[in-house]
Amino acid sequence: MSIRHGLLALLERGPRYGSQLRTEFESRTGSTWPLNVGQVYTTLNRLERDGMVAQGGEDAAGHTLYTITDSGRAELRTWFEKPVDRTSPARDELAIKLAMAVGAPSVDIRDVIQSQRRHTVKAMQDYTRLKAQALIAVESGGARERDDVAWLLVLEQLIFQTEAEARWLDHCESRLIRLSTTAADAGTGPDAMASPPRKAPAADGPDAGARPDAGARPDADAVRSGTAPAETAPPAARRR
Repeated sequence: MSIRHGLLALLERGPRYGSQLRTEFESRTGSTWPLNVGQVYTTLNRLERDGMVAQGGEDAAGHTLYTITDSGRAELRTWFEKPVDRTSPARDELAIKLAMAVGAPSVDIRDVIQSQRRHTVKAMQDYTRLKAQALIAVESGGARERDDVAWLLVLEQLIFQTEAEARWLDHCESRLIRLSTTAADAGTGPDAMASPPRKAPAADGPDAGARPDAGARPDADAVRSGTAPAETAPPAARRR
């Protein structure tokens, strides 16, 4: 995430002071990537050093105002025009965790996958509920409409991202099962390869047989549309 370019984009709309920039940045992104004032002022100092912003006096309350320079506008245009580089992806903790779990002693990779899948689906459901709220705000119009549209776009990116992660986890489990079966047929293969999914223990009482397996995942499209059963989990991103 480029904080410096985000601040330049906000400063292009007019002079701002540090805490005002933080508030507007978080409003645009729904506090998905919260900033502290120290980060903002450190970034402003670097931008000023690089000639991309300049101090432009004070407001009535005595706050130091910053303005974007021509060099800053040129940098901002370049940022908007240049695609985000995907050839050197950032480290992904989940991918690293699963890679390390293959062959790790006393680790059942199926448990790792199923635990992550439950968390990912809950996050998708939370984002979907927040999207419904954002849609209502956008359709109602008002002074904050631009921020609401920006927040909606961020939420939809998070929904598609978690949906892709859930599908990838399904793929990982299927891949490990196929490899385990192939290795078993050949009489070789590491012990860490997943075996076919274990059956859930039989439940007692009148609801026996009605409970889904702990690793089961609601259909991703149903979650995105809001028709899947809701589960309660604190959203990873909230509107402040």
